[in-house]
Amino acid sequence: MLPIKPIYKAGRTRKDGTNLIFIQYCLNSDKRILLNTEIALPVKYWNKKTLRISESLPSSYGNSTDLNNQIKNLIRKTEDLVELGINLKIENLIMFLKEHFDVSTDFQSIKLKIQSAIKETEIHDPRKNLDLYFQIDNYILSKSGKVTPGMLRIYRNMKDHLLAFEQYRQKKITFDSFNLDFYESFIDYLSFNYIQRRRKEVIYGLKINTIGKTVKQLRIFLRNRMRKKIIPQIDLTDFKITEEAVDAIYLTWDEISKIYKVNLSRFPHLIDYRNMFVLGCLTGLRFSDFSTIKLTDVRNGMLHKKQGKSDGWVVIPLRKEAQNLFNNEFKKQIPLLTSPEFNRHIKTIGKLAGVNDSIEFSYKKGHKDIKVTKPKYSWITSHTCRRSFCTNEFLAGTPVELIMKISGHKSVKDFYKYIRITPEEAGNKIKELWMQRGDMEVLNK
Repeated sequence: MLPIKPIYKAGRTRKDGTNLIFIQYCLNSDKRILLNTEIALPVKYWNKKTLRISESLPSSYGNSTDLNNQIKNLIRKTEDLVELGINLKIENLIMFLKEHFDVSTDFQSIKLKIQSAIKETEIHDPRKNLDLYFQIDNYILSKSGKVTPGMLRIYRNMKDHLLAFEQYRQKKITFDSFNLDFYESFIDYLSFNYIQRRRKEVIYGLKINTIGKTVKQLRIFLRNRMRKKIIPQIDLTDFKITEEAVDAIYLTWDEISKIYKVNLSRFPHLIDYRNMFVLGCLTGLRFSDFSTIKLTDVRNGMLHKKQGKSDGWVVIPLRKEAQNLFNNEFKKQIPLLTSPEFNRHIKTIGKLAGVNDSIEFSYKKGHKDIKVTKPKYSWITSHTCRRSFCTNEFLAGTPVELIMKISGHKSVKDFYKYIRITPEEAGNKIKELWMQRGDMEVLNK
């Protein structure tokens, strides 16, 4: 009737005529386990009533008193292990005993080993390890394969900014750190004291939009952990996202045409980059999307593409030039090009095509207004393709809702931030609309 007791397995006689003694633990009538004591003797020296070894045991099998004490100690060890398992709320006590019962090791050593194993498990358990950076890494891992590599890089930048701030203020950042004082100090640090990495010269501070992007991703991460009930609720009302209007170029159809027609016979290695850039301007896709177009994506003159960032499908009619690029230049096989190389070479192509108007942009860093003037080709990036497509379609009168179906913008407000037209172009667009409506004269009607 005892849940823990020594038993002699008479039906398991070994070649030398002995049988092993086990410690039996019964969790219930259906679940039990036998733990090997490694003590063996002939059946006649085991007393079934007292559950002890007879004193008449020959010395060749060992000293009966010592062996009985050894069995008593193993029973006590089993009891301690069961109690430990219950205190740790182990669901499967049978498996727990099987994994940790050890004849040759004392209970304290076994206990320390179990606690160490549990601690190691908890280190990797997002429900128990509340270290901020472990949680960020877990969050990034959960997003892998679901977002673009560029987004994963933004998450890692957010983590790096927090680590740099922690080192700067010499105080560990925990989930309890996030309050208004932290936010204000963090913004000040990123604005004035953060040292930009991988720069030949020391540059302090980040652009306002870069700081805003870090705060935005930090808020999204914290809310994710709150929704999962990993951390308690944190008031993020004061965690404002700083931003300013982005100065970015777009290329007109005339400028894109110059790039399309530029003679690259002396620079054949640039041809694929040029063709890819023009294809991007004609489709409005991100680099990660137009650089991975497959033969099966093009059907009946339409491009069917699942966008990596928004995870939504778009269907884009292919202009004649786009079909020519895909079918004839690329032979229906898009070349493998990297984004950094693409961004570097397209500037050279823009220069060769004569896209060299002087363009001045400005941005804030801390309290300073920074102005930069460069030729227009120096501002061209892979993102120029997408911005050019949206702006040119907008100027051509394509309904904003249709353009957004391709651009992936969720709100009209965000879309209009994306459009880049000069005041002259805006004036001409209004004039064109007035002429279409016959509103050039309104006072004499």
